Amino acid sequence: MADDMPREFSASLGNAESELRALWLQAQAGDEAIYREVLCRIARLLRAYLRRRMAGSPDEVEDLVQECLLALHLQRASYDPAQPLSAWIYAISRHKLIDFWRRNRRYGAQNDPIDDVDELLLVGETGDATSNMDLARLLGELPDVQRRAIELTKLEGLSGAEAAAQIGMTEGAIRVLVHRGLKRMSQLVKVVMK
Repeated sequence: MADDMPREFSASLGNAESELRALWLQAQAGDEAIYREVLCRIARLLRAYLRRRMAGSPDEVEDLVQECLLALHLQRASYDPAQPLSAWIYAISRHKLIDFWRRNRRYGAQNDPIDDVDELLLVGETGDATSNMDLARLLGELPDVQRRAIELTKLEGLSGAEAAAQIGMTEGAIRVLVHRGLKRMSQLVKVVMK
């Protein structure tokens, strides 16, 4: 799987793969401080990677970084320590990026064609009850309108315009609600990990 990663992603890791993997394993073992540190490092890598891939949508990069981090958190039990951590992170972030392109229907020269996606790189949804409870708990902490905006756009895959029509708001308001909701969920995860 690591051989399928683009050079730009693996190059951004440099020699940090073994260090990042060691930190992730410590975090998986319950070290909350290390978990926060490793998520911050991963967020920096994802920002750099996604900025290049989303040149036409720079305002959406941070939202997608948060979406990737949330997916990593929810799918943390799916990581196989025998595999490179970077390959697992790449697979999840690639999946989220493809979802973004589908939602926004932005397939252009700056993006890889969807047909080039190796389905083996895409991490499937896990049936992990703990992850589902974590997500439900996090969503339950949000105001109803933020929760609904996230459910419609991120979980049900509706476009911003479709979600706006269902909720009765503007598309811009939906984007703001989703961004703030994801940011709040990220803060809640950090508090839980303290």
